[in-house]
Amino acid sequence: MAGRTITLPFAVDLGLSLAPLRIGRHDPTMHLSASVVVRASRTPEGPATVRAVHAGDVIEVDAWGDGAGWALDHAPGLLGCLDDRAGFDPPEGIVRRLQRDSDGLRLPRTERVVESLIPAVLSQKVTGFEARRSYHQIVERWGEPAPGPGGLLLQPLPEQLAELGYYELHVVGMERKRADTLKRVCAHATRLEEAGTTTSTALRTRLETIPGVGPWTSAEVARQALGDPDAVSIGDFHLKNIVSGALAGEARGSDARMLELLEPYAGHRGRVCRLLEAAHAGAPRRGPRRPVEPLARH
Repeated sequence: MAGRTITLPFAVDLGLSLAPLRIGRHDPTMHLSASVVVRASRTPEGPATVRAVHAGDVIEVDAWGDGAGWALDHAPGLLGCLDDRAGFDPPEGIVRRLQRDSDGLRLPRTERVVESLIPAVLSQKVTGFEARRSYHQIVERWGEPAPGPGGLLLQPLPEQLAELGYYELHVVGMERKRADTLKRVCAHATRLEEAGTTTSTALRTRLETIPGVGPWTSAEVARQALGDPDAVSIGDFHLKNIVSGALAGEARGSDARMLELLEPYAGHRGRVCRLLEAAHAGAPRRGPRRPVEPLARH
């Protein structure tokens, strides 16, 4: 085990900031509470488990595994300590109020592209319940125990997912289109991780050259892997209504209307979306109410 102490440069709420990284309450790769996070990841130097505990004006971080050194070096980004909101000064209104009331909400930066890409692909065009279930089953079937405490699992190796047959992914709830996209991105994992060391624009451009990866998926990855504060998930079922409801009092919106309303916040449009989502602002969610059945039954 190795460790370090991070002195906070500004307010950081671990639970609020890292919530988007957790895939459901029972995510097998991550435990999260208001002041403690334990997370397993595959770093460039090997598997690692990080435990961060917020106490006063510091965060105590411990790490285990071959990738512990890398994880500790990059812990400030993961925990939101590099997100200083520079240049974000919204005018009076709901966004300014949410920024003040949620001062500890920061954008994490994992610096692991495929790690964010796998759950993003699983979330394409399905309910959140379906996406979480598929993710949990994939990790539990093909992942492996993470180093250190917590009983966590690591995501499967990308090359392992790339070699799975369609039937194996069908059993965990994936139809052919998403299964093919998942296998495709995992087959390009090395080059995608290299693209993650450049800019958000370059990463998103590279991602969107892969069939099955569009603006929604690339935005989700850019926001989590690189902490891009301007990444907007165009095509999201709920987001356009949340933004239109919160910023214009309109019950329903479109992607075009959402972008129009977010234009005054250019450079921080993704941050505004995250503030609104965390505050449950905007129009009520009215998703489909159909019963969810495993694809394997069909």
